Amino acid sequence: MTAIMSADNQNILTELRTPRLRHLAWLCQAPQLYVGEQSFMPQDWLPSGWHQTLLAWEQQPDQAPKRLQTPAPRRLGAYFEILYQVLIEDLLGWIIEAQNQQIIKGGQTLGELDFLVRNQHTGGLEHHEIAVKFYLGYPGQSGEASLWYGPNSRDRLDIKTDRLLTHQSNMALRPEGQQLLQQLGLDEPVTPKVFMPGYLFQPEGNALPLPEQVDADLHTGHWRRLSTFSVAGGVWVPLHKPDWLGPYWQSDCPEPSAVEARVRECTEQAWPCLLARLEQTELGWQERERCFLVPDVWPGAAVRS
Repeated sequence: MTAIMSADNQNILTELRTPRLRHLAWLCQAPQLYVGEQSFMPQDWLPSGWHQTLLAWEQQPDQAPKRLQTPAPRRLGAYFEILYQVLIEDLLGWIIEAQNQQIIKGGQTLGELDFLVRNQHTGGLEHHEIAVKFYLGYPGQSGEASLWYGPNSRDRLDIKTDRLLTHQSNMALRPEGQQLLQQLGLDEPVTPKVFMPGYLFQPEGNALPLPEQVDADLHTGHWRRLSTFSVAGGVWVPLHKPDWLGPYWQSDCPEPSAVEARVRECTEQAWPCLLARLEQTELGWQERERCFLVPDVWPGAAVRS
């Protein structure tokens, strides 16, 4: 299930047929896994005509930013960074002063600054740390709080959030970060910002309380064990990265063999996999629901995501 959006925002997600533009549209308005003082909210800064800009790029692909015309990286994180660059520079019209700058002390890497951005409205320098994440709720034992694990259970929402807020977003404020800013010719105050959109997945048939830190309109789905899944009762397709970003769409009727093969492969390899249930509309086959399938050993053993 997805969060409720305004009519314009929902329309742009159903109108766009180019995956990268649909992913970008989702990024522009996606509810976040952390909402707080340091949150960067693109919708607060986007111009009113950004929807029309994306539609124009779809009609004239050669007019789209060059970053959207080159082959997409295989890593979801690298792909997400490209979309973020387009958001900052081509939709907001801001300046990226530097990107992926490592902070090194005594030959040891202390961290990395994802983006140093010039806010064209305030004129100020901002340090943006970004991540896109997917977490599955796991009930606590004996009255303990529920935990939210990634498909690779080494990743956990509370740990990631703490690191993002107390370590990553503060790197530019440390003496080593200030030294790097001076070397880049950016010897001025810097404001830390974090941007972490994503999805949460509830256990099948068990709605856990959502963490207080997340957006009230966060996109949610459900998860279950690979061994309990059946394709009966819906039209399902496997979602491969980068189609994890935003609602999926396809024009042709899905082939049941595709999801059957994917579930079989993941069962044999003990891999998690993400599925979408589609419904046919006048615009094609559109995503209505998401389900993460995980091995029986999850989260007790870390698995490939």
